Amino acid sequence: MDQSLLMAGSPTVTPADGRLRVALLDPAQLDAGFLSAWHRLADHASEPNVFHAPEYLAPAIEHCDTLKRARIAALTDDGQLVGLMPIAREAYYGRWPLPHSQNWRHPNCLLGTPLARPGHERAVWEALLADLDGRMDSGLFLHLHGIATDGPVFAALEQLCRDQRRACDIVLAEERAMLATVMPGQAYYEAVVRKKKRKEIARLRNRLAELGTVETVQGTGEAGLDAWLAEFLALEQSGWKGRNGSALADLPETRALFLEATHRAHAAGRLHLIAMRLDGKPLAMLVNFLSPPGGFSFKTAFDEAFARYSPGVLLQIDNLDILRDHDLAWMDSCAAEGHPMIDSLWAERRHVARVSVGLKGFGRPALFAAFRQGERFMDRRRAASAPVPAPSSPVENDDD
Repeated sequence: MDQSLLMAGSPTVTPADGRLRVALLDPAQLDAGFLSAWHRLADHASEPNVFHAPEYLAPAIEHCDTLKRARIAALTDDGQLVGLMPIAREAYYGRWPLPHSQNWRHPNCLLGTPLARPGHERAVWEALLADLDGRMDSGLFLHLHGIATDGPVFAALEQLCRDQRRACDIVLAEERAMLATVMPGQAYYEAVVRKKKRKEIARLRNRLAELGTVETVQGTGEAGLDAWLAEFLALEQSGWKGRNGSALADLPETRALFLEATHRAHAAGRLHLIAMRLDGKPLAMLVNFLSPPGGFSFKTAFDEAFARYSPGVLLQIDNLDILRDHDLAWMDSCAAEGHPMIDSLWAERRHVARVSVGLKGFGRPALFAAFRQGERFMDRRRAASAPVPAPSSPVENDDD
């Protein structure tokens, strides 16, 4: 499709069946008009997703899509951008040579829900799936990583697939901690965390205070953004992530993504930084992205030399008023399911899943049904042969 048709000031063409217009765009060729429309869509999406907003997704594709496979699926209605999702063609599904399409992702994309204007959720899915149905190179199915299953975007997909008698299978479902409350931070803390645990945490805070001046500071301070981010990268790399090579600073592409995305978010007033310091030295640091009416807790780091004091836990407790301070309704932890630290502090849960949606045409429905039958069989075999985990005691972990 002609990319120019989607740009500001250019005409658009609506398919004869009345569906939205779909274009797969080269991320390297997006002009200022499209980027402006993308910002408006992200700011007014039915479900906010900072990881698909331009300030994060654009540098993610630039720095992390080394094979240049990602395309931007852009959906327009009468010239207005109403839906967007990064998409890529995949030759393999896991270890299986099985061509398919999926929402493009990378390890630091922590939510895969596409952007959709309120009221356009079903139309976005209908047009996108119809476009993929008509392309032989779309593969057997559309695989969606990390899509929220408790919101209107997934609800619209499920209903559309039922109406079209199209397969829509949740392959893997998870839940992760979420903060969603109107209570003040201290009241919420007392309601969620049992008294005995609060007493232990207070003891740790007191012991830490005996070492020097402890303060929790929001924002970059006098040193500025660059110094704060450099401090964070060094602190994260000094811990277990640095030892196993998964710290942001370990790879040039993830370092570049982090720095560009945080600078863009800061310029847009969407970056929240908070740190706990001992005599000025960082003990724990936290990076949040704000995407009203919600937010996303992106990365946290702590000094393992002070792990006995649980500085990451103390910092999260000090940050429980983030919703009230920034007029937010919720905060997504972006943490793994069952995270031993944040799950004990944030009582609400967000449900996310990997979802496979069957495509039509070219004999694909029958092939997809056979594939899913085989996949379910293999899942049952793995579950039957998995060892029973031994009971374990609760583990304290300050990091994400």
